[in-house]
Amino acid sequence: MTKWTVNCSILYTDLPLLERPAAAAADGFSAVEFWWPWPVAVPGDRDVDAFVRAVEAAGVRLTGLNFFAGDMPGGDRGLVSWPARSRELLDNIPVVGAIGERLGCRAFNALYGNRVEGVDPKEQDDLAAEMLAACAHGVDGTVLLEPVSGAPRYPLLTAADVVALLDRLGDVPRLGLLADFYHLATNGDDVPAVIERHGRRIAHVQIADAPGRGAPGEGALPIQQWIDDVYAAGYDGYIGLEYRSEGTGAFDWLPREQRAITTEGSA
Repeated sequence: MTKWTVNCSILYTDLPLLERPAAAAADGFSAVEFWWPWPVAVPGDRDVDAFVRAVEAAGVRLTGLNFFAGDMPGGDRGLVSWPARSRELLDNIPVVGAIGERLGCRAFNALYGNRVEGVDPKEQDDLAAEMLAACAHGVDGTVLLEPVSGAPRYPLLTAADVVALLDRLGDVPRLGLLADFYHLATNGDDVPAVIERHGRRIAHVQIADAPGRGAPGEGALPIQQWIDDVYAAGYDGYIGLEYRSEGTGAFDWLPREQRAITTEGSA
């Protein structure tokens, strides 16, 4: 059985953030995930408490949360390899860990960060190793690394890029590949080959159709086949719905009776 989780940072954007978990529950889902919900690395305690209460009150499980990634609308794609902002990430880690502990979340996406003009890429990569170790030791769960499309200065474009990084960081525990089928396909990766070669490294999956980053069926990707393949390869986690859709028909492609998780498993 496919275990769906709704990314409430890219869906339900017509609603205030704290109303989105309840909206997902009203649409029949029992799990949600979020990018970092605030524009700062360390929000106030009241803001964190309100977020936790919103998820709990909706009766949904939080299955994924990003570390603070900077100004995403402005083009930032993470702080892991960004020397000038390491302190922000280090301050963010315990907040992420505490939210994960309170809500039972065990998957945390650490966006690697863009290449910085005037900084040696090796310096960035050495820093990233230190920061990822700090992330891994600061949360109770798996730290995810993700290839990303649409960000020309982001160095992790394919699954092989992430796997090579994971291999270099072999001493760091609990790191895994976030296989976003949309990003992989958009960057020209061979998704069936990724599943076959790196299935055991996949710790989370997200989907959107391409072109357009819309709902499954709005583009040309064989998303259901890839989902079947990744489960057949041994993956047993959630499939994150991370696509853009406006209006009331965002989930018309998925029958309501298939949206909720009836058997809990690993995230």
